[in-house]
Amino acid sequence: MAKRFSALVALAVGALLTTSCGGGGGTTSAGTGGGGDAITMGFSQVGAESGWRTANTKSVQDSAKNAGITLKFSDAQQKQENQIKAIRSFIQQKVDVIAFSPVVESGWDTVLMEAKNAKIPVILTDRAVDSKDTSLYKTFLGSDFVEEGKKAGQWLVQEYKDSKDPVNIVELQGTTGSAPANDRKAGFAEVIGADPKFKIVASQTGDFTRAKGKEVMEAFLKSTPDIDVLYAHNDDMGLGAIEAIEGAGKVPGKDIKIITVDAVKDGMQALADGKINFIVECSPLLGPQLMDLAKKVVKGEQVPARVVTEETTFTQEQAKQVLSSRQY
Repeated sequence: MAKRFSALVALAVGALLTTSCGGGGGTTSAGTGGGGDAITMGFSQVGAESGWRTANTKSVQDSAKNAGITLKFSDAQQKQENQIKAIRSFIQQKVDVIAFSPVVESGWDTVLMEAKNAKIPVILTDRAVDSKDTSLYKTFLGSDFVEEGKKAGQWLVQEYKDSKDPVNIVELQGTTGSAPANDRKAGFAEVIGADPKFKIVASQTGDFTRAKGKEVMEAFLKSTPDIDVLYAHNDDMGLGAIEAIEGAGKVPGKDIKIITVDAVKDGMQALADGKINFIVECSPLLGPQLMDLAKKVVKGEQVPARVVTEETTFTQEQAKQVLSSRQY
């Protein structure tokens, strides 16, 4: 009997060590839950292309640990094929729930059907997919990107309400085919389209990165000398564009007014300094809501098909007031 008891203790300790150690192969595990209620989540992140994304990853990882959820994390490095491989790996590992932020909107039906057939619920975070079969995922948690674009456009319309002259706008789009790029462009265009003085004279992807934002803005400045406004789909591209504008001998925020989306700390500092004129917030801190939704869908509870995060906008003065308290 004593030998049997010792063997059981050894097995229990071994199991505990297995669940509390991070795995290899590009995934990490976190969680303090135990017993029959323990949940394992497979999470595929877009990448680490911006300060926003880094903060989003940290929020997910920290929240999983706090919620007692074991997290298997995979970085797709902005490639859809990597995300599809990761999701298939999560299915093979028989995780309890899969969450991911899609690199692009299209091309997910096959792998999501595989998850559905395996009876593993899927949660979309931050970005949507364009599948007509909404049964392939339980809910979509994230911002309203169209509304973000509208907020950017509304500020611009108000800023130039008394001007009769044409307003030439260049646009730095996010990753081609991604939900935020598509929707932020559409929302902005809808608002400014009511007044013909607003003209988008150049629009190109900057892939949500600072380096690409600088590169594309340099090209804009050479091809389009008369630029009044830059609309960047995220802060990082806007920050890269600021470098290009200053390199061309112009003053960002004055010679070229700048609107961006996200409100990461570097962007907010540039706003406080007057180099950016207006920022539309897009919060990356989705982790707590994601873990709450995960627990509910694993239990089979009904959740809303769409969960929208609450966000605001910032002017220069507002940025100065809140900059010191920003978490990301």
